[in-house]
Amino acid sequence: MEQRFGLSRRCFDDHVLFKRNKSWWLLRKSPHIPEAAKLKVEAVGIRAFHKVGRFIKPTTRMVQCFGHLATRGIVRVNWAQLGRLASGEKLTIDLPLEDGYVILSLQEGPIVGVGFWAKGRLRSQIPKKELRKEMFMT
Repeated sequence: MEQRFGLSRRCFDDHVLFKRNKSWWLLRKSPHIPEAAKLKVEAVGIRAFHKVGRFIKPTTRMVQCFGHLATRGIVRVNWAQLGRLASGEKLTIDLPLEDGYVILSLQEGPIVGVGFWAKGRLRSQIPKKELRKEMFMT
């Protein structure tokens, strides 16, 4: 996160990061964690990252919570480009980045999710359930 997005480790000082299988989860620090650790829990906190091939992919929720703190690895798109990405189209763009995951942000708005940039082409990694028709109606 620090190399790709410029997110300092200090951004996560108030959280506990733990790994389960190929995923990393974030949980806000609490004095109750040692007691809760004795329970059998299916999931807790937010899934922050998971390993996909040779890449570590941040989740949509992770970038929506912490992406505003990123200093690099952000691709700003306009509404038309977001609509094209949402429909499954890949955008051909030139970025000064190595191939990998990027934070997608509206040019004049919030972080919307994650994209994957490789070989000059950007594609959306935003889950379909996060994309609603009303987002693209003007």
